[in-house]
Amino acid sequence: MIIDMESRKNNIKEGLDNIVTINACKLCTPLGACIAFKGIQGCMTILHGSQGCATYIRRYLISHYREPIDIASSSFDENAAIFGGGANLVKSISNVRRQYNPEVLAIATSCLSETIGDDIEMIVKGIESEEKIPIIPVSTASYRGTHREGFYAALLASVKSLAEKKDESSHINIISGMLSPEDIRYLKAIAGEFSDFVLLPDYSETLDSGSWGEYEKIAEGGTAIEDIRSMGSAAGTIELGGSCGLVSTAGKYLEEKFEVPLKNISLPVGLRGSDLLINSLSKLSGKEIPESIKKERLRLLDAYADAHKYLFGVKAIVYGEEDLAVALSSFLSELGISIVLCASGSNTGSFKEEVEKSIIDFDESVTHIAEGVDFEKIDEIAAELEAEIVIGNSKGYKLASKFGIPLIRTGFPIHDRFGGQRIQHVGYKGAMMLLDNIVNAVLETQQKNSSVIYNYM
Repeated sequence: MIIDMESRKNNIKEGLDNIVTINACKLCTPLGACIAFKGIQGCMTILHGSQGCATYIRRYLISHYREPIDIASSSFDENAAIFGGGANLVKSISNVRRQYNPEVLAIATSCLSETIGDDIEMIVKGIESEEKIPIIPVSTASYRGTHREGFYAALLASVKSLAEKKDESSHINIISGMLSPEDIRYLKAIAGEFSDFVLLPDYSETLDSGSWGEYEKIAEGGTAIEDIRSMGSAAGTIELGGSCGLVSTAGKYLEEKFEVPLKNISLPVGLRGSDLLINSLSKLSGKEIPESIKKERLRLLDAYADAHKYLFGVKAIVYGEEDLAVALSSFLSELGISIVLCASGSNTGSFKEEVEKSIIDFDESVTHIAEGVDFEKIDEIAAELEAEIVIGNSKGYKLASKFGIPLIRTGFPIHDRFGGQRIQHVGYKGAMMLLDNIVNAVLETQQKNSSVIYNYM
């Protein structure tokens, strides 16, 4: 019998590609939930599982946001893993109430508690009245989601637990995608130009606060509980992101349960995305767009024209959470940049369609779209594409370094540079900042690789 060893090796590699992840282009589901819950006032999160999971998430978030972050744990041991962790959870709730005195408790599950089948909603129902504070349970098993999906699941669980139908209100709900604290501050400022609003989540202070005189167990800031309760009575909801493959979101729930009109838009990155946000706010509020915002838009258009000669035809690789990758693709195509690869670690099934819609004059022979991939696969695809820039989080540094091209850091996580929590991605001003960074990265590379030493570009 003749054995084709080369075919056998290829078959083994294909099999490994399906079961092995090497440097994932995503993070765990409860991590995203923990970020969202930091945007609720007085909220303390308990991770129902082992202490190691909570420690990993705390360390990961602290490295990006540069803020002290506490996440409690129900501290599974061998007995809990076999017989169930209900008793551990009840005890951890009691301990957290005593130590932190939170206004609301959020409970996110880990893979272990989900695998053994702990029903946290049933456990919470049995003790919520005794504890006399709201408790928000959310299922966040990492083996069926990503940090992005955990983020949206936490927001959905929050409105399900707290939102009510009260007297009709003129305020607008703004439900944010997974953005930076600087982005959140921008959304608050821009929404305030048009209407009263409730923004969920609001971690603009809790994950990027000023210096404390003494340690605060729960950082000040966040969306107030009463404001979340009022979301069922709003005049309308603008939901940013969440369109890629999510059957239910907080905005959809408010529309179905309380008949609050919903406008779902992509993350407002770039000219078209920002236009959609501003026009939606203007329409819902019934107010004209302020002159200051119109001038911001004109400055961005001028910058687009100025940058065109540097960026037209530049080949880019984009990766990250589905929402951000789609929004960045839209922005880059506005600049005349050729997106040769757009990738995400999520695998919801609608990423390809959303990317195709976002890119101006999409050409499938130019743009490769990959979902459910790790960086090993991205590296393999990128080897044939001759990209000139990479845009995404810090996890892509090895990729950019291997091909000797610049990495423009956006999104989450950014661990190898300072100030990741203060990068603005959204709005006309955010687009301007990203544009400056991209042009300067291209110019620096050209200057560095030139045989002629010159200082005028």
